Amino acid sequence: MTRTLALITGASSGIGAAYARLLADDHDLVLVARRADRLADHAKELRAHGAAVDVLPADLMTHDGIAAVTDRLAAGDVRMLISNAGAGGYAPLAEVKSADIDGLLTLNAVAPVRLVHAALPAMLAAGEGTIVTVASLLAFSAGSTDPRAPRRTLYVAAKAATVGFTRTLAGELADTPVRVQVVCPGVVATDWNSGAGHIIPWAMSPEDVASASLAGLRLGETVCAPGLEDLDSALDALLAAETAFVAGGNQPTLASRYTEPRA
Repeated sequence: MTRTLALITGASSGIGAAYARLLADDHDLVLVARRADRLADHAKELRAHGAAVDVLPADLMTHDGIAAVTDRLAAGDVRMLISNAGAGGYAPLAEVKSADIDGLLTLNAVAPVRLVHAALPAMLAAGEGTIVTVASLLAFSAGSTDPRAPRRTLYVAAKAATVGFTRTLAGELADTPVRVQVVCPGVVATDWNSGAGHIIPWAMSPEDVASASLAGLRLGETVCAPGLEDLDSALDALLAAETAFVAGGNQPTLASRYTEPRA
């Protein structure tokens, strides 16, 4: 039996590790993360399921780390890319160090695009491929004033870009065999974000997030929101709002509020 090769970033723990465990029975794996020791331990566990597992330590906050993974993808044998690595960096923008801005945006927004760009040509040439990128429900939270939400300007900017990228790419690839999906979980019970998910009662397990994503692929979902019951209605409302902005605002004359005399 020929096994599909999947490359998973952020694979040493949390959602990435859950994807790897779910796929190990019928996929071979390339595991990417910063922590080589944890990757090695996880690879040993997965090999017990019959998977051939390679580990690739790389820090996707750096351009050298991205290059290491894109070079691996350039080999052309990866048919499933799960781009899961990310970091919150939650803080008011004025308190974020200048040096951290580039790293956070590189990890959360640039790396997923670079990895897809590297993987896509071989998938198209082979006539098969799956691309999954993990974003967040916070991608849709820019206007929210919920006091429970973290200070998240950079994170929302990056994850909203990821959602827009994937939805647009899905249209671009609609007539090809390559499937794309963006996963938008809420709070997840992992050690990500200093373990905050473990103490929040509505946190979802990483196993459920990964399981929902793989089920969503079988259902043909481009957007997977693991905890959202009526996904179709929510996406219809989102599309209607986007259409109202784009079609309604793309006019040759100013809206009346900009031309009425001041009181």
